[in-house]
Amino acid sequence: MKSKPAVEVVQPKPIEGEYELWLSHQPSFAANDSVFDSDMEALKRFVDEGDALLQLSTNGTDRCHNNSDWTSRIKEKTQDARAAFLRIYAERVYSSLTDNFTQPIRVEPLVETATTRYPGLLSSAESIAEDAARSLKEKKGHEAASGLFLSHIFANYRAGIHLIQSMLRPLPGSVEQVARFVRDGELDLGTAVLRRNGKAAEIFMHNPAYLNAEDTSTVGPMEQAVDVAILDSSTEVCVLRGTPAQHPNYAGRNIFCSGINLTHLYEGKIPYLWYLTRDLGFVNKIAHGILDNPVAINDPTPTVEKPWIAGVETFAIGGGCQYLLVMDYTLAEKSAYMTLPARKEGIIPGLANMRLPRFVGDRITRQAILFDRRLEADSPEGQLIIDEIVPDGGMSAAVESTVHKLTSAGTVSAAGNRKALRVCQESLDDVRRYMASYAREQAKCHLSPALIRNLEDNWLKPKGKL
Repeated sequence: MKSKPAVEVVQPKPIEGEYELWLSHQPSFAANDSVFDSDMEALKRFVDEGDALLQLSTNGTDRCHNNSDWTSRIKEKTQDARAAFLRIYAERVYSSLTDNFTQPIRVEPLVETATTRYPGLLSSAESIAEDAARSLKEKKGHEAASGLFLSHIFANYRAGIHLIQSMLRPLPGSVEQVARFVRDGELDLGTAVLRRNGKAAEIFMHNPAYLNAEDTSTVGPMEQAVDVAILDSSTEVCVLRGTPAQHPNYAGRNIFCSGINLTHLYEGKIPYLWYLTRDLGFVNKIAHGILDNPVAINDPTPTVEKPWIAGVETFAIGGGCQYLLVMDYTLAEKSAYMTLPARKEGIIPGLANMRLPRFVGDRITRQAILFDRRLEADSPEGQLIIDEIVPDGGMSAAVESTVHKLTSAGTVSAAGNRKALRVCQESLDDVRRYMASYAREQAKCHLSPALIRNLEDNWLKPKGKL
């Protein structure tokens, strides 16, 4: 009688066994403030064990398995645990970081303070710093936890509104800069230059080496310039324009804005929090004004604001096009055009997904964002965004004429009318709900291999940089 062959017992690979053991420790959280500390400790322990497992999955110990697949699984489960914790405790965490909602806090300090006070809730400061020094292709994805955290903060009504209003506060030093501007009539902040021209405070975007693109060198100066322009009592209206570029193809021509600096993005020089600081900082201040009185934070429309005019020369690409969606009046040269090349870049175009449909409708919005539709300023579709077409080279005279028309009878009702228009179009709660999705989805896009591939195929290769 033949003996039966022995059944081969397949031993689990080291990473597989460790992974299953780790999952068995996944914490569950009770919606009870009395166990907050123990729940936080359980989350930290699970995250720390996951980090150790990540090291095992990437150091060659388990060569028989697809380690990148294990890495993705571990990161996903870690994020799931953080999300479960934040669904219960987001408001409590935010309250503790703002002294029970009595202190304003900006996005970057919020993330930094939460990282220090609640280890495990976000990626460590050390891992974020290490990633900051890497190119986009080499980053380990630690910023994803920041996107998840902020998404849950915005999803909570009380915390989300408080954070958005905190971002509407003037930057430190802006009040002092107003005094300088009143005295000198000009304020040079490097990548943003502010000049007084009659009743207008004119901001000129100035990043000539990159066609007035946006990057980490522009966001701070732009926000300070917007603060000063709005708070300056000697002017009644604000104007946004661009300066001449250095590129030989545009010699002698002013450029409005070419959007995010794709070279810096690919090189890893633009961090994830840059998007939120930009969108909730100067862009949202143009749209919603400045909250200069912190005790009025619960008032329905407590902001100080002015009407805004944009002068588009050559093009308004990406972020430049987004600016036009928060303007009160927009002029453009006859040859100018607008694009939102989000699909080619692989990111979400700020708050354009929420704002653009009000101007051009849903179909053209989808064509512009998903299918790269270019909108000529002097076209029926373009003129849904552009109020007035001016001859090429005639922007300065056209801006002065528009400022005169707007201010000739005074602008006493301008702020009130802006606020009244926003009541049913774009409340702060609309912004909050949008940001709850945007914060998380933009983090996914920013750290996606698809973004790297898009930048290489659509930006670097055509320019011979790869």
